[in-house]
Amino acid sequence: MSARLVEPEMLDALPPDDPRAQASRRDLKRINAFMLQTRIMAGALKTLPPPRNMVDLGSGDGLFMLSVARRMAKLWPGVTVTLVDQQNIVTGETRARFAALGWRCETVSADVFDYVSCMGTADIVTANLFLHHFDQASLARLLGTIAHNTRSFVACEPRRSAFSLLGSRIIFVLGANAVSRHDAVSSVRAGFDGTELSALWPQSGWNVSERWAPPFTHLFTATRDAP
Repeated sequence: MSARLVEPEMLDALPPDDPRAQASRRDLKRINAFMLQTRIMAGALKTLPPPRNMVDLGSGDGLFMLSVARRMAKLWPGVTVTLVDQQNIVTGETRARFAALGWRCETVSADVFDYVSCMGTADIVTANLFLHHFDQASLARLLGTIAHNTRSFVACEPRRSAFSLLGSRIIFVLGANAVSRHDAVSSVRAGFDGTELSALWPQSGWNVSERWAPPFTHLFTATRDAP
């Protein structure tokens, strides 16, 4: 496909209580399942040492990370996960579900650049369908700051390919609303291919992997080299 094209997504411009936004967030749960995002993210995390703390960027309502936690809690007990998003939409019920798994859930409502610049060191930072929102300059700045403040980073992003674009155009079969249908296509056009994320990550002191994770995901992992 052609070069990345970053365009505004409709969900980002809607108030949290807008019915279209609420419906689109429900759609995202089905879209994540359609893309196998939980399985892909959990599979990548299982290759890492058990963390004491994690930070998830662009968490939204936290349900995606909750689905990951369900797969990881037996392997990784007692993790503190910080959910970071501009909107404070994580419910008490979601927090309780984390607690039932033995994980502590903290939430932060903040601009991601403000947060990562002062968050301290996290064992693992994750992002799901989040990095594609940023243009190259902003993305380079964000990744550079994350690298300074974590031991490992895992991102599951849209794969920019003709096959993914086709998938984004048929999500109407999932019952997705107009907001989700628009944003799915925009997400693929802004997605990643090849080693585009690796090129923006620090080159020294890291073990980096970037690949297609079928059917529609671009998986990026970075782990600090052992001392």
